[in-house]
Amino acid sequence: MTDDFRIRFLIVDDQQSIRKLCIAIGNTLGFACHEAESAESALSVLESASPDIVLVDLRMGEMGGIEFLESVKRLLPRTEVAIMTGYGSIETAVQAMKLGAYDYITKPFRVEELKMVLQRMADKVRLVAENHFLRERVNTEMELHGIVGSSAKIQDVLRMVGRLKDTRTPVLICGESGTGKELVARAMHFRGGISKRPFVAVDCGSLVPTLIESELFGHEKGAFTGAIRPKQGLFQAANGGTIFLDEIGELPLDLQAKLLRVLQDKLVRPVGSNHSEKVDVRVIAATNRDLEAGYKAGTFRKDLYFRLNVVTVYLPSLRERKSDIPSLVQHFLDRYSTNKHSIEIAPAALHCLLQYEWPGNVRELENCIERAVALGDGELIDVDDLPPTIQASAPKKIASAAAQSYDSNDLEDIERATIQRVFEQVHGDKLLAGKMLGISRATLYRKIKRYNIDIAVRDSAAVAGE
Repeated sequence: MTDDFRIRFLIVDDQQSIRKLCIAIGNTLGFACHEAESAESALSVLESASPDIVLVDLRMGEMGGIEFLESVKRLLPRTEVAIMTGYGSIETAVQAMKLGAYDYITKPFRVEELKMVLQRMADKVRLVAENHFLRERVNTEMELHGIVGSSAKIQDVLRMVGRLKDTRTPVLICGESGTGKELVARAMHFRGGISKRPFVAVDCGSLVPTLIESELFGHEKGAFTGAIRPKQGLFQAANGGTIFLDEIGELPLDLQAKLLRVLQDKLVRPVGSNHSEKVDVRVIAATNRDLEAGYKAGTFRKDLYFRLNVVTVYLPSLRERKSDIPSLVQHFLDRYSTNKHSIEIAPAALHCLLQYEWPGNVRELENCIERAVALGDGELIDVDDLPPTIQASAPKKIASAAAQSYDSNDLEDIERATIQRVFEQVHGDKLLAGKMLGISRATLYRKIKRYNIDIAVRDSAAVAGE
């Protein structure tokens, strides 16, 4: 294990025997250990070692433990500090705790006692670091790319994005229309090392057949009627970055052959030119077709299929991850609400959304919610605010008020379980939970209160002192 992945421990004490004992204990816990014989020399260690946890004696030379504690908290707010004292002064210990000390220990101490204190400090450091990492990851995924969901299938997709973000390998994203294939492609690009380079999205199905080659590879002046000046193609525009070829199965066979040459040789020849241009482009393709069946039927080149299909990411349909519907609904309600307060959705309306099969997937759900917000009263989305096709898909109206209450309770149980599961995944971090659920902080707090969800024990924000 390298020092980069170990807890960095600093012991500050003017007694060499104490320092040696503490370092021996730290080594048994797997820490990277450093020592200083005074607070003054320890301050210089802070600049180079940046310790995660510090154990400092209360009474030393010119600068004591309390003054040193204040300096550490000012320079390294996330570093945890414990105080050692041979005087057992409760008043001084309380003062140290108020100034940000994690704990105190009195001399002489037992080895197991010190080991327990250091282990607890290390556990807190790791928890805060883990939640900081998760927060950064979720912020990137949710805020930049709008990927919302806590279901196992969508989390698998996000893990694949994380593994592929820094590779130049061609990727094929498969999934039905409206599942968010471009969102996944953007996540791969913008989370990786080339995030500041161009990202060019191309809808192959919307390109004019006679101009596809010119659009992709550019053309020279006079190459065809109307080519009054040279034009850069989309591949040249994406040079150094990523080109996303959506609905790649729509490309004509002759263009498929030229695309294959670009992938193999990294060379683009503009229409009407005798010279090829070097391009360094990562290709991410997407399709809602079965390309394997396509090459067997002769409508898609077999060699291009295998060139693109180095890594395949399968994006599930909304039917396959219906547990994400409540989170997605709230995410879109927050996005399209023009009020200061979030719009609620009636249990009966949510029940309709859960029953519907969503042939248009997440895109259709977003359009549905945008329509409902526009037509609704700004407070509550009910069944009547939903499109007729979705209303028609719902089961027969529940006859009795008791049955209606049962249905509402059933939906509330689903939502409560979803929120609880997300909190367990993020160790109780409210900010992270809100991001994964795709809802605002105000909405999250309202639901925590409504469902009486107890997260106090696992609330990492409280642990981190935020």
